[in-house]
Amino acid sequence: MSTTERPRILVVGGGYVGLYAARRILKKMRYGEATVTVVDPRSYMTYQPFLPEAAAGSISPRHVVVPLRRVLPKAEVLTGRVTTIDQDRKVASVTPLVGEAYELPFDYLVIAMGAVSRTFPVPGLAENGIGMKGVEEAIGLRNHVLEQLDKADSTQDEDARRKALTFVFIGGGFAGAETIGEVEDMARDAAKYYPNVKREDMRFVLVDAAPGILPEVGPKLGEWGLEHLKKRGIEVYLGTSMDSCVDGHVVLKNGLEVDSSTIVWTAGVKPNPVLSRFGLPLGPRGHVDVDASMQVNGIDYAWAAGDNAQVPDLAAGKEGAFCPPNAQHALRQAKVLGDNVISGMRGFPQGKYKHANKGAVAGLGLHKGVAMIVVGKSKIKLKGRLAWYFHRAYHGMAVPTWNRKIRVFADWTLGMFLKREVVSLGAMEHPRGEFYEAAAPVTAAAAAKAEAAAQSEPAPGKREDQTQTADSAPDRRIDSKGEKAAAS
Repeated sequence: MSTTERPRILVVGGGYVGLYAARRILKKMRYGEATVTVVDPRSYMTYQPFLPEAAAGSISPRHVVVPLRRVLPKAEVLTGRVTTIDQDRKVASVTPLVGEAYELPFDYLVIAMGAVSRTFPVPGLAENGIGMKGVEEAIGLRNHVLEQLDKADSTQDEDARRKALTFVFIGGGFAGAETIGEVEDMARDAAKYYPNVKREDMRFVLVDAAPGILPEVGPKLGEWGLEHLKKRGIEVYLGTSMDSCVDGHVVLKNGLEVDSSTIVWTAGVKPNPVLSRFGLPLGPRGHVDVDASMQVNGIDYAWAAGDNAQVPDLAAGKEGAFCPPNAQHALRQAKVLGDNVISGMRGFPQGKYKHANKGAVAGLGLHKGVAMIVVGKSKIKLKGRLAWYFHRAYHGMAVPTWNRKIRVFADWTLGMFLKREVVSLGAMEHPRGEFYEAAAPVTAAAAAKAEAAAQSEPAPGKREDQTQTADSAPDRRIDSKGEKAAAS
């Protein structure tokens, strides 16, 4: 950590907003004007729109993350968690990966913590659910699905086979619809290499409490997406929710019950609960309360944007409208926020964030997607292969850094000529498992041998007695002989 006397700009969170805001501040800042410190539990930023494709194997997982230290070489990057903030003292408490927590003073504050999965008290969800908020979960889901195909192809137990080939997805928004579309596509391709598994043996179930899916692209395209998924053999249950999933036994509110080894939860997001310990004004749903300049209301040295803030949507033209939590707004908010931090440091007026929605794109598997593009006052609606091209073009250009753009487009280009990999690397989740199995018997045998030796060896006091007895026996014999000799 820096020990300079320069003012510190503390950026809490290294996600989309945190990364781009820090880059903008460093770009606009004069040499030596301030120290920029970014704190995040991970040393990388994840481009979440690519998680479904990473789960399906269309993009390498390493290409959907951006290393913070590489992109922000002039900033301090601390891997840890900000657990509390004392606004009166302007001090944040940081808990690193190892070692004791410490206090970090700051002069300016940027809150960019993003969001976490919104869950409900569903029995069995914590034990059996799989989220889709991080690249680790995407990799885990891919390995898990392919592992289920391995199990189904090798077992003769019909119940176990049926459970392994049933995949339940909760949530029909962007994350849920895109993930089930990509995973179903991958499973369909993988089934070609399993002699005992066919696509007809698999059961994909999508559940949402809303009356439709993909609300971000509008009702008509959402309806098309719904019909498209149904034609691919995906069961969709709308207007219902999951009541329980204990031991993989899924019970829906509409009465449907299925046994599944794969339960994916994508039912929305919520602001990070730790915000309640930061001493900031929060809105009714836990978001940081900010004005149109993204400055925290009532605190002139703090700003917030992205999923953890309710930024007024000036382009909507109506009071009480807030910007939706998506990458389109996060990227643009981060740039305006960075400029406003510099302006706030120098005492200049701050700009207001205003951005009209440019549309939305979603991929539903290879060569399948929907897109709604806003041009002026018109909305162009696309579906199928053309929409899928727009989806890839937009996100391919939106992913941070040219390094990652080139790598992602290279993955897509290779995918046009090479078949998708269908190898499960589930053992990666427990990399020491095989070594432990090999080493444990040897260790156990050595421990048993040492214990047996300890038990067979007399106690120290007892050894001395036995030694004394053994030593005294010859003495008595000698004495006896000596006595006889003396008598003779």
